[in-house]
Amino acid sequence: MFSGKTEELIRRLNRAKIARQRVEIFKPALDTRYHAEDVVSHNQNSIRSTPVPVAQEMLLLAAGCDVVGVDEAQFFDESLVDVCVQLANRGTRVIVAGLDMDYMGQPFGPMPALMAVAEFVTKVHAICVCCGELASYSFRVTAAESKILLGETDAYEARCRYCFQEGMREKAAETTSQAELK
Repeated sequence: MFSGKTEELIRRLNRAKIARQRVEIFKPALDTRYHAEDVVSHNQNSIRSTPVPVAQEMLLLAAGCDVVGVDEAQFFDESLVDVCVQLANRGTRVIVAGLDMDYMGQPFGPMPALMAVAEFVTKVHAICVCCGELASYSFRVTAAESKILLGETDAYEARCRYCFQEGMREKAAETTSQAELK
């Protein structure tokens, strides 16, 4: 989170539009944090998109497009991989943005498989809010345990590996202390 993934997606799609390419952008219908339809970055840059409940809908909606963008790809199921491969096999340039790890530091949704079949992978990093180093982890600061929790700075912090592990140890110690009190 907070690494500029959506910002970079918007930049690349706007360049395709400048080149007069036919562009379509998709996002998961469940992501309504900033706007129900537009893809919006944390910096408030936005681009029109089509929210879809399932990845398969992209195949029909992207017919005739030169470039397809997908934001928040981690929220789609594994069928997104096949959809992206089919689009690429048609000659469509596919640009995907998403988190590669969940709040537990584990591979997230279809992202590992997408990274494996991609011709190019650009991994962008945030800055650790604890120490200022490069951050690759999204540390959940709330007690919620569901895999998907839409949030921003109210729910997550960008952290480096060390600070992420420290935070996870602190959470584990808190959980143990609370269990002992019961």
